[in-house]
Amino acid sequence: MLAADPGASIAGIAAEAGVDRRTVYRRFASREELLAAICASRLAAVEQAVEDARLREAPVAVALHRYVENIIAVNRTWPVDLNRMLADDDARARRDASVREVDAFLERASEEGLLRSGLPRGRAGALLPELMHLVSRQLPDLSPARAADVVVDTLLHGIGAA
Repeated sequence: MLAADPGASIAGIAAEAGVDRRTVYRRFASREELLAAICASRLAAVEQAVEDARLREAPVAVALHRYVENIIAVNRTWPVDLNRMLADDDARARRDASVREVDAFLERASEEGLLRSGLPRGRAGALLPELMHLVSRQLPDLSPARAADVVVDTLLHGIGAA
């Protein structure tokens, strides 16, 4: 609900959740506290997604697909405003640690020949999240696994006929 309407009221959020707004306020003292909890949950889900993908030890093609599938599921479950989330120093540090882990994995994928060598540094790391975001939003009827197929195929083969 907050992804669709960042200005949604606590009363509206409570109604959408099927609870009274007093129930929400018993758990969260303010709207800001609720938003912080949502951001923390998204960060924890991203960290778990990275860990579950086994980016350091799984074969690169397997790890890539696992990572993409996991992150698409996170994007759909926790579609929060990343700019707001990254305004918090602790949240930014946690997110940056996950980005470093993925960047190291993408370097490994290049070294092992899954990704083309010679790309400008950071290109794959910038493109992959954009592809995942697009597919997460534009193909909502696909399961995370099928959506990951689309992302990985597009990343590895592009959209050209050649």
